[in-house]
Amino acid sequence: MAGAKDSRPSASLESSPWMQLSPGLGSQFRRPPSGEVALQLIKLLDECAIHIAADSMQSANICLEHISHFASADAFNKTKISSVYEEIHVQRLFFKLCPFLKVAYVITNQAIIEAMEGEKAWFDLLQKLSSQPEGPPHLKITAIHENKDVLEQMDLQLTEKANSLNIPFQFNPIVGKLENLDLESLHVKTGEALAISSVLQLHSLLATDEGMMRNSTVASKNRPKFSSGLLPMLMVITDQEANHNGFTLMERVVNSFKFYAALFDCLDSTVSGALIDRQKIEKMLFGEEIKNIIACEGVERKERHEKLEKWILRLELAGFGRVHFSFLGMIKAKELLQSYDHHYNVKEENGCLAICWRDNPLFSLSAWR
Repeated sequence: MAGAKDSRPSASLESSPWMQLSPGLGSQFRRPPSGEVALQLIKLLDECAIHIAADSMQSANICLEHISHFASADAFNKTKISSVYEEIHVQRLFFKLCPFLKVAYVITNQAIIEAMEGEKAWFDLLQKLSSQPEGPPHLKITAIHENKDVLEQMDLQLTEKANSLNIPFQFNPIVGKLENLDLESLHVKTGEALAISSVLQLHSLLATDEGMMRNSTVASKNRPKFSSGLLPMLMVITDQEANHNGFTLMERVVNSFKFYAALFDCLDSTVSGALIDRQKIEKMLFGEEIKNIIACEGVERKERHEKLEKWILRLELAGFGRVHFSFLGMIKAKELLQSYDHHYNVKEENGCLAICWRDNPLFSLSAWR
């Protein structure tokens, strides 16, 4: 109706410069200079999120049409973020090509070795255990995974390696999800020294309580699982240093774009854009995470990354105290990073660590007891 005022958010496609770019609207699409693409794509993503929030699907679809042009295979590096919302995870390739998880494991292993010194059991690299002066200890590894085949392969490979090094070894596979873990299935015996290593997993627990506030602690019913129920000698947590657990779609779009733009940038420094391995990481790992952050709600939204400051609050209120990482662990991490691009670095703050790209923290590590 003429003169009627639309009460929805004011992102008008009719007045948007992107309307002039659509091949479907009668003009030839021309890509702007690469230096402008990322900024223009951010505006398009913001505009699209506004229309989705206002339930204006027709306008949102037009935005997505323009986004698809910017995110074509030969586009500017960061624009690929918008075209990777599909397929499955490829964690192994990410581990191989980027140093983030390698550094996390180096620091974690060193911290656990130091915490378990003198004990009968510890969780670390089998090779290091075999060279201990007092001889290798008995090692029991409990692994949790939804896929039984993955656990069977882990069991086969770890058992073979342990036997070759004459290390007493036991593998305890648990088929299931972390949020459904039953303490009884861990089979922790009295007197066993227990260490917990959580790598990019703990944030998924935040999906189990839809009534929680963003700054709240983990639900009280879950606290015994991480404190009195297990009493680990050490718990090391590695997670994304990002804020992707916002209540609003707009907040998650903006924050995830910044975070994954940095990840795409560091991946670009490691391999060229034409390599198949890189494309798999972009689509199957980053893409699935982005899709979950943006498109899912409720318990289906598992990628609820939060910054370390919020995890510190939760864990301290659950009764844990921070354990500082040793200087030796830092040295080993920095030595590993020297074989990669010089823009990678590790920062220490209040006993916790952040693995950074161009001084931008992307993954955090913290140790607790």
